[in-house]
Amino acid sequence: MSITRVLSAALLAVGLAAGPAVADDASPSPSASQDSGAPTQAGTSFRTATELEQGQQATASGSTGDYLYWSFPADAGQRPDVKATVKLPDSHAAQTWQIDVYDSLRRRQACQYGAATRTAAQGTASVQLACVMRTVRGWSEPWANDPLPGTYYVRLTVVDLGNADLGQPVSAEVRVDSKDIGGSAAVDGSLAKPLVPGIAVSSEKSDDSKAAVLSSFGSDDGWSSGWWTDRWVWTGIGGVLAALAGIGGYALTRGAGRPYRVPPGA
Repeated sequence: MSITRVLSAALLAVGLAAGPAVADDASPSPSASQDSGAPTQAGTSFRTATELEQGQQATASGSTGDYLYWSFPADAGQRPDVKATVKLPDSHAAQTWQIDVYDSLRRRQACQYGAATRTAAQGTASVQLACVMRTVRGWSEPWANDPLPGTYYVRLTVVDLGNADLGQPVSAEVRVDSKDIGGSAAVDGSLAKPLVPGIAVSSEKSDDSKAAVLSSFGSDDGWSSGWWTDRWVWTGIGGVLAALAGIGGYALTRGAGRPYRVPPGA
């Protein structure tokens, strides 16, 4: 009976620890909220990219052949989901649009899944693009191309169209959301500084005229990349369960004491 009560208490502790995580997943994500201050224009290069917070839906007008740029922050443990919708003119030939995501080192990031390149047939009113990135890591090897905490750039452009359609007006909508992967994406390491534009300049101990930061946004709670993740919780629970299993196994196998067949003097 004592072993049964001990195991029941352990299972109850696991249920209480897992309960809040399920409840958190069921709650609406803050990124789903719409911000009225979303940008209404796009940049034309990496340096002039329009800053876009996660959860905002940016809009912009341009012409076929233009390069449209936005930038957004992503922290460790997040898996950004970039979506774009291009509204085409009433009359046009077939054309192919593409969305690319770059990090602050200008390295193109691969899409885990999603249609980052799509062809709009003749007369199609709009085309939708999507790129779900890999999970942002807190640390990576220097030779790797893993996504790291910092600023990311979205580039939207047409890659194939006829000369007759060049310069026609189009409008675009871009939205960036992310899913928090949690401790399953944690790594043993962290960056000293996030990869954001101007971080090297702002870190210098020089006069105020050189302390400008080229990116004015970041994570609301600061850039993470700390040592704490929910992996520690499950590691602790696993250690407690292993200890209880060892105690229960010993109690079951030790027997009732001295065998009755053995003489007292033996």
